Amino acid sequence: MVGTMLILIAGPYRSGTDDDPELMARNLARLEEAAWPIFRSGHVPMIGEWVALPVLRGAGGTGPADPVAEQIMYPTAERLLRHCDAVLRLPGESTGADQDVRIARERGLPVYHRLEDVPGYRSTEEGD
Repeated sequence: MVGTMLILIAGPYRSGTDDDPELMARNLARLEEAAWPIFRSGHVPMIGEWVALPVLRGAGGTGPADPVAEQIMYPTAERLLRHCDAVLRLPGESTGADQDVRIARERGLPVYHRLEDVPGYRSTEEGD
């Protein structure tokens, strides 16, 4: 029996959006779709943007394209990875997500590429 893990969900957020807020919101929604299955499987989901975006606003940043974002977005994920037990890498081109995977592997953390590979995985269709 695997204990509860803090799992960073990594995938495209800003990549391929040309900084269009609607496209970034859609990418964040895609990342968040993995949160419930991870939680249902007995773990705690984490997405770097859940932490980075409020920090960015607090620093006076207007969005991920703001120059101050460089000091916040990737460093947030790197700091989170000091506390995470695994990474779920969702499909799609993403420099940040690739960096998350590299850091996770350097730290010996498991990297999953499918929700079904997360220990204790329970599909949302399964009954309680």
